[in-house]
Formats: sequence, structure tokens, C-alpha cells
Amino acid sequence: MSEQPTTHFGFRDVPVAEKQKLVGQVFTSVARHYDLMNDLMSFGIHRVWKRYFVSISGIRPGDRVLDLAGGTGDIAALIKPVVGDKGDVVVGDINAAMLNVGRDRMTDRGLVSGLRWTQLNAEALPFPDNSFDAVTMAFGLRNVTDKEKALADICRVLKPGGRALVLEFSKVRNELFSKLYDFHSFKVLPRLGQLFARDADSYQYLAESIRKHPDQDTLKGMMENAGFERVEVRNLSNGIVAIHRGYKF
Repeated sequence: MSEQPTTHFGFRDVPVAEKQKLVGQVFTSVARHYDLMNDLMSFGIHRVWKRYFVSISGIRPGDRVLDLAGGTGDIAALIKPVVGDKGDVVVGDINAAMLNVGRDRMTDRGLVSGLRWTQLNAEALPFPDNSFDAVTMAFGLRNVTDKEKALADICRVLKPGGRALVLEFSKVRNELFSKLYDFHSFKVLPRLGQLFARDADSYQYLAESIRKHPDQDTLKGMMENAGFERVEVRNLSNGIVAIHRGYKF
């Protein structure tokens, strides 16, 4: 009898079939504290990263954009003014709790028109080929079980000439800074998670998931293998995060 295939869930190996459920439990747990989580993980700088991410996206008025893992609505709120009244933003997330939080937040801010919310799996997008001018994904790819499959499907739904942008935690470039970052991630972050959100385990997983995510060069190669061309990498904050941008031609 062949062994059941496994993948990583943080630093643990788990059956491939179980990872999606386990990740879902994490994000259902932290959904109401997601902004706090990002502030604790990035010292609040994630807000600057996200604004810069959208500013270099090349998204234009009238574009149709798919924002994956966008349940909180942070990226969609930045994109919507760019695409304007003639544009369309589809927010996709696998987790219903995250979508509910994001939709409520955007409704409270008066951002309703031109935003659609869809529960979906990034590995099997429910859209026809050549549907979007741009696809964005901020801090979500590392939680996808089959990243290669997700990247290939992102390429499929892009229109020719469209672009995909991935903002994700990556590999810190400076050795000393990397040690300080590890201390914050594994010693401080779980304790803060317990203190503020009563959930140390989810924050421990999130720190571990960052270390298991492909580094800048590996992800660049994965995007190229998925069909993207002219893939560019921009490191932010000494490589704590990186923006990968690729085009479909």
C-alpha cells in the first residue's frame, strides 16, 4: 500500500487532503483579529507594503481585477478607486469567515458598488479563460496547498497582456536582521497572539508558514513554469516581503 502524500502545515507534515481544512481553521480563528495579526507580524508596516503593491500594479481605470486571498478587503479597498466606476473588483477567498469580515468592513466604509465577493479555491478558479486584466494575491499564496496549480490557474484566467502580482513574506537578506526577525516570529509573536487574541497556536503556524514558503528566486521560477513572462521581483524591508510580478502574453 502506497503512503498517503503529505505536505507541510507550518513545520509539520500532514496529509495533503487535510491541509486545506487545517489552514481554514487557522483563518476562521483569526478572522476577527486579522488586522491585529498583520500589525503584530510586521510592526504595522504591512499597510505601507500594500499601498506600494497596488501603486506598482499597473492597474488602470476600467480594469477587471481578481484579488485572491482578499477576504479582509484591504487590497480591494485600494484597487477600487483606481479602476473607478467602470472597473470591477472580484474579491476571492477560500474562507467564509474572512469574506464576511471583509464585506462588513467595506460596507461600513461605503464601498459596495463594483465589488463582488466570492468564496473559491485558488487552485481551481471558477472563471473562464482570459477573464481579468490583473490578478493580485497578498499574503495568501503561502497557505495554498498546490502553489504550482494555483499559479497556472491564475495565468489561465488572465487576459493576454494581463499581469499577476503576488505580495508575500519571503527570505530576509541580512543575516543579523534575519536572527532578530526569527526571535520576533517564534518567541514574541505567539505570546502576543495569546495575549491579544487568545490564540498562540495560529500565530505560531503563521510564523512557521513564512519559513516554509519558497524564497524569492524559487517563486520566480515557479511563476515562469506556470506560463508567466518577464517575471520581476522587488524586495521590501530587506526581504521580509517580496513582490513578484509576471505577465501573460
